[in-house]
Amino acid sequence: MKCFMVLFDDVRENVARLRREIDQGLERSGRTGDSVAIVAVTKRFPPEAINAAVAAGITDIGENRVQETSEKKPKVDVECRWHLIGHLQKNKINKALELYDMIQSVDSYELADAINTRTDPPVEILLQVDSSGEETKFGLDPETLIDTAKRISMLDKIQIRGLMTIGPLTDDETRIMHSFKMTRSLFEELRDMSLPNCEMKFLSMGMSGDYRIAIEEGSNMIRVGTAIFGERT
Repeated sequence: MKCFMVLFDDVRENVARLRREIDQGLERSGRTGDSVAIVAVTKRFPPEAINAAVAAGITDIGENRVQETSEKKPKVDVECRWHLIGHLQKNKINKALELYDMIQSVDSYELADAINTRTDPPVEILLQVDSSGEETKFGLDPETLIDTAKRISMLDKIQIRGLMTIGPLTDDETRIMHSFKMTRSLFEELRDMSLPNCEMKFLSMGMSGDYRIAIEEGSNMIRVGTAIFGERT
């Protein structure tokens, strides 16, 4: 617990530094006046980490696993928006609908349809794009994304709010940039189509290792854990 307390003491300073770096990235890319939402990823961090992040001005919390969130959320005593950023299995949909304000990882029409049939209030989602082509990554094929988005937009209780992607696991910045450029292009194409139940607000790209590149490529939502809380133990 002692090592966690040290991390929590640093959270406010880390968030302030992150916001400065975001502002610098927006300025470099000529996006003055834009803003970038920060989703603090709290996988394997205890509830106290979330309390510290919210105290530092964070309003959005990202979790990867439904089971971990269901154990952690009742112990969090601050108001925040909860995002599922990890892969959602169909047998966890009902629980996910109870826990999250947004599901960022919808990666098939079948999953969207299953969510649609099990929810009463409309659900905000992001469509996950497999922009890296890595076998370990989930996501919709960029080649079929537009057609799949058209089908999903016809589901009456699904509200598409944007796209999410995970960049390739590499030090090659050219590959990372390509991944983010492709996702941004798809985002803009969908935005210009004015599909029903589809308001393209969020381009969720960038994690602790590549959020600077993502911001310069147009991201307006980043998902970061290590940059805020330090290394997981």
